[in-house]
Amino acid sequence: MKNWKHLFLSLAISAGLLASAVPAIAAPQQTSVKVNDELVAYAVGAPINDKGITLVPLRSTLDAMDVKLTTASDDTITAIVNGRTITLQSKLTRINGVTYAPIRILGDATGYEVHWDHTTRTVVLVSKGEAKETVSTGGKGFMWEVKSNGNTVYLVGSIHIANDNLYPLRKEFEEAFAEADYLGVEINMSKAADVAQQQLILGKGTYQDGTTLKEHISSETYGKLEEILKQNGAAPSALDAYKPWVVESTLVSMKSAKVGITESAGVDLYFIQKAIEQKLPIIELESYESQLSMLDGFSKELQESLLRATLDNFDVLESNVSGIVDMWKTGSDEQLLELTNSFSENEEYNKAMLIDRNIDMANKIEGYLKNGKHEEYFIVVGAAHYLGDHGIVKLLQDKGYTLTRK
Repeated sequence: MKNWKHLFLSLAISAGLLASAVPAIAAPQQTSVKVNDELVAYAVGAPINDKGITLVPLRSTLDAMDVKLTTASDDTITAIVNGRTITLQSKLTRINGVTYAPIRILGDATGYEVHWDHTTRTVVLVSKGEAKETVSTGGKGFMWEVKSNGNTVYLVGSIHIANDNLYPLRKEFEEAFAEADYLGVEINMSKAADVAQQQLILGKGTYQDGTTLKEHISSETYGKLEEILKQNGAAPSALDAYKPWVVESTLVSMKSAKVGITESAGVDLYFIQKAIEQKLPIIELESYESQLSMLDGFSKELQESLLRATLDNFDVLESNVSGIVDMWKTGSDEQLLELTNSFSENEEYNKAMLIDRNIDMANKIEGYLKNGKHEEYFIVVGAAHYLGDHGIVKLLQDKGYTLTRK
């Protein structure tokens, strides 16, 4: 694993897991909303992020969208759009006397394209008539279709952290998702902020014996970490309580965010948010505990090696991260296979990250194909899990299934 970018898809696994449990190194910006390039000024309330879903003050946002609100109950909104009365089904939330609603549902129902500008943390709404000329397709990406026993499974290769350039996705993704009876993901990252998950992360990711990070890695590696933390305005000891695999992921998230690449724009969370809004059942192929146990189970030597690789390449992480996003947009099987094969450079890492997990996921996917319920499953897992001799595609082919690249 000489080239840091070969680690990126796997490192990003823990980005969504750890975001709510590790102390922020930089203060977050407030979320804003723009409608056709006009910033919405909220006199009462402000946009908030709730487990990956952006909630906005209902009446002020609709006014800015030139939509007249008529009634709003606990889960139903009636409004007038261009002289036409529409009804939206959405759970409403009351916060300090202000009614909030999910911005994506409001935008989709009233004729707007909804996008996220990570650089400025702004939700951008563009009238669809204008968006056709100003918004381009995000990229080809990775998707396969497999059918059996009257069931259909779409297999989507995700990148867990990304930027807004991925969106809008190809219509084939959206059409397949629209027909789905279930969304399947590695883990439901919208639950990351739950108290139980945070306690689990802290239990796995921090030292419980009174020791600190400094006592578990070399003085050279620790000195490099201190230097980078100071350069980024943090205390040199800011991450002393955490194990190397947590520190590594935190550094990747911090650096990626500077170029607008975050877990909130990952393909997984994009579809998780849509599923929550549409009340589509979400099934998990793995669990928080299994992923955290895997990361925490890495040998001491591997954990420090991964951390050191990130520290040594910290100054060029932005370009490496951006390169992975570009790879996803091309949808190149050759580039993805090259990335996947790079995992095999360390046997321990490859077995834990890909081989063992791919077998488990392929078996669960086969279960969906064999249940005979005439259902459609939209499965989104990391793209690195699909190709290669140990990939999900080959594992399913070896079981006799035919997969079609979409």
